[in-house]
Amino acid sequence: MEIIKKIDEQYMKDSLPAFKVGDVVDVHVKIQEGEKERVQIFTGTVIKMKGGKGIRGSFSVRRIVQGEGVERVFPFHSPAVQDVKVTRPGRVRRAKLYYLRDRIGKATKVKERREDSKAARGSKKSPKAASAEASKVEEPVA
Repeated sequence: MEIIKKIDEQYMKDSLPAFKVGDVVDVHVKIQEGEKERVQIFTGTVIKMKGGKGIRGSFSVRRIVQGEGVERVFPFHSPAVQDVKVTRPGRVRRAKLYYLRDRIGKATKVKERREDSKAARGSKKSPKAASAEASKVEEPVA
């Protein structure tokens, strides 16, 4: 079993991008055409993550191209995947978004997750605490 772990560690990437299911991502994929190598960007919604972040882990990205749904599965540690950038974080309550396959047009959009809303909710004070703070007025020191 340790032999397998050692082999897996050789092929694992050092850092993985932080994204979740529901996020709209740009996946930068290396494409080899003859002797030329270029980077192609596949933009879509992450509909599934499978197998954890280990060597066998992968994620699926879905997008609509000319009215047809296209899904691609990318292994996390694939040498073909150069970079993954989150363009719009999504707010979902499911682990797998297979229901998006049946939707058409604007119905395929996922609500946007706002990071600042958590911070705002955590800093709210009760009305009593707010009035107590307002009543404390510091006098200038001469």
